[in-house]
Amino acid sequence: MTDNGAVSADVTVLAIGIRPATAFLEGSGIQTVKGAIVTDQHMKTNVPDVYAAGDCAMVKNMITGKPMWSAMGSTANIAARVLARSINGKACSYGGAMGTGVVRILPELSAGRTGLTEAAAVEEGYDPVSVVCITDDKAHYYPGASFFATKLIADRGTHRLLGIQVMGAGSVDKMTDIAVTGIAAGMKIEDFDTLDFAYAPPFSTAIHPFVQACYILENKLCGELETFTPAEYAAGKAKGYKVIDVLPQAGIPGAKWIDLASVNGPVEGLGKDEKLLLVCARGKRGYFLQNRLKAYGYTCTRVLEGGITFNKVRVETGGALPAEEIKRVKALGCLQDKRYPDRFNVRVITRNGKLSAAEQKAVAAAAEKFGSGEVTMTTRLTLEIQCVPYSRLEELFAFLSENGLETGGTGSKVRPVVSCKGTTCQYGLCDTFALSEKLHELFYVGYHNVTLPHKFKIAVGGCPNNCVKPNLNDLGIIGQRVPEPDISKCKGCKVCQVEKACPVKAAKVVDGKLVIDKTICNNCGRCVSRCPFKANEDSSYGYKVYIGGRWCKRIAEGRPLSKIFRTEQEIIDLVERAILFFRDEGITGERFSDTIARLGFEYVEDKLLNGKADKERIIRKTVTGGATC
Repeated sequence: MTDNGAVSADVTVLAIGIRPATAFLEGSGIQTVKGAIVTDQHMKTNVPDVYAAGDCAMVKNMITGKPMWSAMGSTANIAARVLARSINGKACSYGGAMGTGVVRILPELSAGRTGLTEAAAVEEGYDPVSVVCITDDKAHYYPGASFFATKLIADRGTHRLLGIQVMGAGSVDKMTDIAVTGIAAGMKIEDFDTLDFAYAPPFSTAIHPFVQACYILENKLCGELETFTPAEYAAGKAKGYKVIDVLPQAGIPGAKWIDLASVNGPVEGLGKDEKLLLVCARGKRGYFLQNRLKAYGYTCTRVLEGGITFNKVRVETGGALPAEEIKRVKALGCLQDKRYPDRFNVRVITRNGKLSAAEQKAVAAAAEKFGSGEVTMTTRLTLEIQCVPYSRLEELFAFLSENGLETGGTGSKVRPVVSCKGTTCQYGLCDTFALSEKLHELFYVGYHNVTLPHKFKIAVGGCPNNCVKPNLNDLGIIGQRVPEPDISKCKGCKVCQVEKACPVKAAKVVDGKLVIDKTICNNCGRCVSRCPFKANEDSSYGYKVYIGGRWCKRIAEGRPLSKIFRTEQEIIDLVERAILFFRDEGITGERFSDTIARLGFEYVEDKLLNGKADKERIIRKTVTGGATC
């Protein structure tokens, strides 16, 4: 709440500043600047026998020699010691402050700084050079390891250290304090290279993070590392440069991805005099690629300092997108809207069609914020946000992620599982949501990086009504209620209530007794408990599984396996065997139905019901996917 009303926010920062409480000194003759008392190196004021120290007093800046105000408890205590020794006749002077500070911003983020900023160094007449680098704060494999984002500033001519700014989850104070010592001693950045800093995996890296920053700045000063700083990039200095994605896997929309490990000569499609901006997560892989490209004659490369960790990288596409980029975003669940060259319909995974009200609202909000405001439903029960500009895809992904949602549902892999309403339906025989959620987590999420010969679709239906068309999926599961009649109780009624209730006419009275034709019966369970004499009272629940269904350009109806499965675990085991079998024995580009047709239904059924899959071998196997959407 403020004097001007309420302000709604998640985090509020009050940057209101402070002033020395020295109004009582007006008319005393003591010199002040903006309320701060001017003192010399012994903490004397301009009035004889009057000294000052603490938040009310100014001190000297160690680097510039000019007066500065440092309202810090540390400065106050150091200055107070100088004052105390001075008034007792002991030789003592204040060496100067550097504007050192450290702050906890969030529980997992701290920041520290000391010395001159780059802008302040320019004002003081230096020719500063800086580098922004991301380094591990301790051994990367050690629990709790994170990183430091460090900006180191030195004088270009002398290489003298001028300042540091650093933030991270770890001990930013140690990075700041090393810089304090170095600046006070007038050290050049090369002077830190061989210092014996403390090392053990829980505390630091084998080459201290501060020294790593010095190495990087040294490389920049001698021309071995050519870069754009984040400030230069933000100011547009990289305009005209082609963005090269050096991440381990393609991850920068619109950029040309290069596999660093495969660069053993000139790169196809890159001119040796072409302006190339090399971007990775932190900067290191960009530097490695720059070295290789220089060795092969490339003359105009720049590494983006801090990579995508520190910069928001956007690639100007000029409207039309390259085919490889369209393919990349398609794999993220974004299908191109053919009315436009740079707009996409983005599929939001609904976890079998079941979202909370809050999640539904988030999808609607995302459609209004990033798309056309329209949401459509696909046949796979995903929600599709319509007409999202390419330039806003990353923002959309981040927004959905904040609300516990994700995009996807394309590619040669297990697709999101679909489910009917199950036991919430009047005909439901099994909890399809519970089963489908398990299958979703195990095989859509758990197998998300496992490439198959083609897409593999799974559907779970709660009864033989087949609302989600399980038998038109690569693998379809249908809830069953198998009648178990007790013929001894049958009275042979002229109007049999069991026969009357059967929707497929599988139940008939023959020669005075109830007969259920198993070749016709679909185990819908509607005849159970219809006999007034309890001749058809008993039944058992289970699942029928169809394999080899598909709908698309060539529709195929799946065939049922001969077994009725009784437990969810049996179904889970079967689904995994089917996926592994398809990966192992399928051919790139063929659907599961094609594999079954090629190998024979009986062979595949035997493998699924009786075979044992060598999961480790099959997962290691190289498979190329053939799905185009």
